[in-house]
Amino acid sequence: MAEKIRLLLAEDEAALGQIIKESLETRDFEVILCENGEKAFDKFQSEQPEILVLDVMMPKKDGFTLAKDIRAIDDSVPIIFLTAKSQTSDVVEGFSIGGNDYLKKPFSMEELIVRIHNLLNRTRVQKTAESLVIGNYTFDFPKQQLQYEDEESVQLTHREAHLLFHLIKNKNQVLDRSLILNKLWGTDDFFSARSMDVFITKLRKKLKKDESIQIINVRGFGYKLTD
Repeated sequence: MAEKIRLLLAEDEAALGQIIKESLETRDFEVILCENGEKAFDKFQSEQPEILVLDVMMPKKDGFTLAKDIRAIDDSVPIIFLTAKSQTSDVVEGFSIGGNDYLKKPFSMEELIVRIHNLLNRTRVQKTAESLVIGNYTFDFPKQQLQYEDEESVQLTHREAHLLFHLIKNKNQVLDRSLILNKLWGTDDFFSARSMDVFITKLRKKLKKDESIQIINVRGFGYKLTD
């Protein structure tokens, strides 16, 4: 029998939390359910879950604050936000503080489960990936670190690291915008596209010490990394 996946669920709506918990437990998950952000942070430290599903609007400590606290001590555990919010700024904030996916309420359990497995699969790939070279930079994908020549390494977020990984793997080729949005964001809608643009801007800044490196916007198609 396969080992169960340990998942931390933080959801203050008791009925919804119990429905999600029971549904996941029928799919070989071990679910740790918390009703607020403070309890979830304590359980994260003591239970060491493989993946987190966090509601954004919670008492005592909201999902974004909880994610920031978790990212301060763990930069690799996958985080999915659950929220009724739909403003672009909220979506971008969720990704910028280290979230890996964003699911808007109401949602189907099947969609949540697919997104959980996709994130876990990407995390496993990350742990076995090699270091990559781009221009005068060395990119340690497993550690999510970018180093320019002999300078100190810069830590990337989970999503920055995955986006850069795919850009390097497709160097000098156009990385299809819709394809990478669906792969890393789970959707190619407007909010995700805006979020991806923000991450491309961040990567350009972190690669600017080598002027030969460019991330080119190929209008209507996607992005191309050249060095």
